[in-house]
Amino acid sequence: MFKRLEMAPPDPILGLAEAFDNDPNPAKINLSIGVYKDAHGKTPILQTVKAAEEFILRHEATKSYLGIDGMPEYAAATRALIFGAGHPIVADRLAVTAHAPGGTGALRVAADLIRNVRGDAAVWVSQPTWPNHPSVFRAAGLRVNSYPYFDPATNSLAFAEMRAALEKIPAGDVVVLHGCCHNPTGIDPTPAQWAAIADVVAARELLPLFDFAYQGFGEGLREDAGGILGLWRPGGEMLIASSFSKNFGLYNERVGALTLVAGTAAAAQAALSHIKICIRANYSNPPAHGAKIITTILGSPELRAEWEEELTGMRGRIWEMRRRFVTGLAAQGVTRDFSFIARQHGMFSFTGLTKDQVRRLRDAYSIYIVDSGRINVAGLTETNLPVLCKAIAEVL
Repeated sequence: MFKRLEMAPPDPILGLAEAFDNDPNPAKINLSIGVYKDAHGKTPILQTVKAAEEFILRHEATKSYLGIDGMPEYAAATRALIFGAGHPIVADRLAVTAHAPGGTGALRVAADLIRNVRGDAAVWVSQPTWPNHPSVFRAAGLRVNSYPYFDPATNSLAFAEMRAALEKIPAGDVVVLHGCCHNPTGIDPTPAQWAAIADVVAARELLPLFDFAYQGFGEGLREDAGGILGLWRPGGEMLIASSFSKNFGLYNERVGALTLVAGTAAAAQAALSHIKICIRANYSNPPAHGAKIITTILGSPELRAEWEEELTGMRGRIWEMRRRFVTGLAAQGVTRDFSFIARQHGMFSFTGLTKDQVRRLRDAYSIYIVDSGRINVAGLTETNLPVLCKAIAEVL
């Protein structure tokens, strides 16, 4: 079966991480994979995470399996974080949540659910989008199409083209939206644009599927959920794939969740029974440790307050690196306008660098950036920023 196999192409993002690890240059810089780094270039463990783990270690009484959909306390904490504890979706029990192994696991469960209950539906993703989106949906047997999102001429949202495309999507299809901190562009719709998207989604009877991987990394926990809340209409349906890799720093714990919003509480429970079928055939039931960390932090007023301070600090450092990136390029004599980088949100920026320029950065300076020109701003530090700006000035 395997003797005729040739090497598969490397993952466009994780493959770069492998190349970076194998690069002997001591001055190498990795700005490809989406992980937060502190001012020293390290990916830290949050103090609140360590405190929660110490609490768990003292009080944990079993390592038995979780249920198929995970811990009820974790599900409730996830819904409260997305919608707010008093939102009608929560109060009227219109949403159900299943614990998943990371945001990617949540997306795959959503894809399997869509395939099982509406196999003829197509999934529409933004152009560009996270490179793994099409792979996840196609692996579940779904058709994948795209809608315009980014205008490279202005480094802004191509909103008119986006809305026009959404207005032509067949009823019943699925539209994937980034809840905040769009990956890879860092460009999010304004509240007015979200409202217009909501009108189109409702009129076309589309099912919105939110990839919500960066809550709290844009403008704040509640502000970053504004697009999701703005799209909800009483009786409406949506899917939300959450990830806690970034805002809790739990990258290797793979902590995610799939939340489904239905028109009634009964419909939500019926949908959950179908989600459980997808999970059982995939990974049977989820891992516990990361979910216990989330539940412990969000369930403690003291730890919750400390976590929000840590999250604010991470968000503020990213904003500062954006500002310094723009000024650093100008200081190197770059005349191209890069001010848009300071207006983008979250960890990523679409720099406008060409594939050839990106590869020159890699070959000549050991600076690793995705071929699309997407850069992980959260990987910038005071030490590597001058090196990066000088190298970009030279390849430009």
